[in-house]
Amino acid sequence: MIPLSYYLILSAMVFSVALFGLMIHHKNILNLLICIELLLLAVNLNFIAFSHYFNDLAGQIFVFFILAVAAVETAIGLAILIVLFRTLKNIEIDALHRLKG
Repeated sequence: MIPLSYYLILSAMVFSVALFGLMIHHKNILNLLICIELLLLAVNLNFIAFSHYFNDLAGQIFVFFILAVAAVETAIGLAILIVLFRTLKNIEIDALHRLKG
């Protein structure tokens, strides 16, 4: 059986990569969406690891709801991204300032 610490280290590494991506690539909306998804996956990995370690299904239920919310967030984010690209021919965050009324 794989120890709990391995899962936690992997989750911390994925979370760190996602935070690093948020700090470095904060100009591109698509990169922001990908990094947010990585953050949620790191949290999900923690929930699954602790759920297995404590032999409790509550963590797995939380993961189900987090994945549902992440799917909705991705669908709405990509829809906004497509409309933004059709309007401005650009997906940079700096271009959003031109949309102010």
